[in-house]
Amino acid sequence: MSVTFEPGLLRAYFVAGSQDVPGRDLREVLATMLKAGITAFQFRDKGTSSLTATERVALGRDLREQCRAASVPFIVDDDVDLALTLHADGIHVGQSDAGVQQVLDAVKPRDMFVGLSCSTAEEVAAANQVTGIAYLGSGPIFPTTSKADADPVIGAAGLAKLVTQSHVPVVAIGGLTVDTMPEVAATGAAGAAVITLLTRSTDPVAAVAQMRQAFATD
Repeated sequence: MSVTFEPGLLRAYFVAGSQDVPGRDLREVLATMLKAGITAFQFRDKGTSSLTATERVALGRDLREQCRAASVPFIVDDDVDLALTLHADGIHVGQSDAGVQQVLDAVKPRDMFVGLSCSTAEEVAAANQVTGIAYLGSGPIFPTTSKADADPVIGAAGLAKLVTQSHVPVVAIGGLTVDTMPEVAATGAAGAAVITLLTRSTDPVAAVAQMRQAFATD
């Protein structure tokens, strides 16, 4: 059964691909993060990944089933065909990826939700004109090494402005740590999307708990 989007799912948003966990099985890493309490998972297998297309689909299916068993949304980064093949709950696209309207049209029959990366006021204003976007991913908030072509850092102040402008929930992305979660949460963001914070954590249970607490609405 697919997971329907709601803003609370963005609180502890884990992003990872095989390239982010060298020497480890991403299935085992995800199992650990699901037990820790992540609220969403994005399969972002790209860049230095050495997986073949067939291997990527096989891995994606296993990861999707893990998410389904935990009632956590399974989101695919950037690849519409892969998202459709895997019957993902959602897809996340960037400004340089496939046109967002094309993506929305392609996934609408599957009731798949769509997230869009936006790092400037102009990009958010444009996103506000598109019907069907579920959330925005904004950043990088702080310097990050997880994405070689990351946009300029916008800081918490920049994030706060985008949150105010956006018509949909915003999840913070880029260079986030447990210590900066309260500052980021204070901007009104719905949650945080992280890679390194969790893949390199010695205590993911505590890290996820702090993320969820920072963005708790009750």
